[in-house]
Amino acid sequence: MSGNGDAAAKAEEDSSKMRVIRVGTRKSQLARIQTDTVVAMLKALYPGLQFEIVAMSTIGDKILDTALSKIGEKSLFTKELEHALERNEVDLVVHSLKDLPTVLPPGFTIGAICKRESPYDAVVFHPKFVGKTLETLPEKSVVGTSSLRRAAQLQRKYRHLEFKSIRGNLNTRLRKLDEQQEFSAIILAVAGLQRLGWQNRVGQILHPEECMYAVGQGALGVEVRAKDQDILNLVGVLHDCETLLRCIAERAFLRHLEGGCSVPVAVHTTMKDGQLYLTGGVWSLDGSDSMQETMQAAIHIPVQHEDGPEDDPQLVGITARNIPRGAQLAAENLGISLANLLLSKGAKNILDVARQLNDAH
Repeated sequence: MSGNGDAAAKAEEDSSKMRVIRVGTRKSQLARIQTDTVVAMLKALYPGLQFEIVAMSTIGDKILDTALSKIGEKSLFTKELEHALERNEVDLVVHSLKDLPTVLPPGFTIGAICKRESPYDAVVFHPKFVGKTLETLPEKSVVGTSSLRRAAQLQRKYRHLEFKSIRGNLNTRLRKLDEQQEFSAIILAVAGLQRLGWQNRVGQILHPEECMYAVGQGALGVEVRAKDQDILNLVGVLHDCETLLRCIAERAFLRHLEGGCSVPVAVHTTMKDGQLYLTGGVWSLDGSDSMQETMQAAIHIPVQHEDGPEDDPQLVGITARNIPRGAQLAAENLGISLANLLLSKGAKNILDVARQLNDAH
C-alpha cells in the first residue's frame, strides 16, 4: 500500500536499537527458502538492521510415519517455533500460512501476510507416467497425498485411482515417488515446487473445479509476539492487501466451521472489481458426500484511511493496522456467512462423520 515506505522508515527508526533481528524457521529446505525470501524483503526495507536465522525441528518434522490428520495436534509445524518466540529466543517466525491454526495461542499474532503465490495443487508423476494426467493413469494407480482435503476431492472425481498417505518434506516425497514403485503420482502445492525451483516436475495443475485448495495455501505468514510493537511495525509493511483480505475470509470460514487438518475443508477466493468472492466446501472422507457454496462481499478500500484505535483486536489471528479495518471486517464476515450457510444445509453432519471415521482408522 502507498504508506508502506513511510511506515518502513518509521519502523526502522523505532527499531534502531535492535541490531540483530532473530528469525525462526523450520529446518526443511523449503522452509529455509521461504524464510530467506521474507528476510530478503526485510533487508531491502531496513538496510541498517541485521537478521539472524534460527532453524529448528517441529513435531510435524519428527513424526513421519503417521498421517498428519491422525496426530491430533493443531500446531504440528508451529509449536516449537512459538515456544522460541515466547522465550524471546527469536523475534519473528516465518510459516506457510496454511500451517497456522485459525486460533493462535494467547500472546501471538500474525503480523504480516506476504503476497500469495499460486494457491493451486499440482500432480507430479512417476518418471514412467510423465505425459499422463490423473484421468489417463491406469486403473488402481496409487496417488500419494498427506492431505484429506486433496484425497476426498480427487477420489470423488477419479474413482479409478487409489489414494494413500505419503509423509516427509518435499524432497523426501519426491524421492519416494522416483525411487520406489509404490506411487504413480503425488499431489503437492504448486507454490512449494516453484519456491524450490522444481517447476519442471509439475505434470498437471489442479484448478478449483477439480480440487479447491487449503485455507491460506500459497501465502507466507510472519508470526510475532502480539505485544511487541517494534516487531509488529517492522513486519507490518510486508502485508499484501489482496492476499490479506482473501486469507481473512478463508480463515474465518474454516474457524467458524471448526475445521482443521482432520476434516476435508477447501476454499477458492478471488477479488475483482471491488468484490471478494469466496467458494468453500466440505467433503466426506471418500468424497462421496459433499457440499459447496459461493458468496461475495463488497470490499471498500479508501485511498486514505483513518487510523483505528491502537488496541485493535486481531481478526482470525491476524494484526494488520496498515490495512483499512472495514475491509478486514467485511472479509471476516464473508467467511462467517459462508460457513453459516453451509452449516444451515447440514455441513456439520458431513464434518462430524469425517472426523469420527478419521479417528477410528
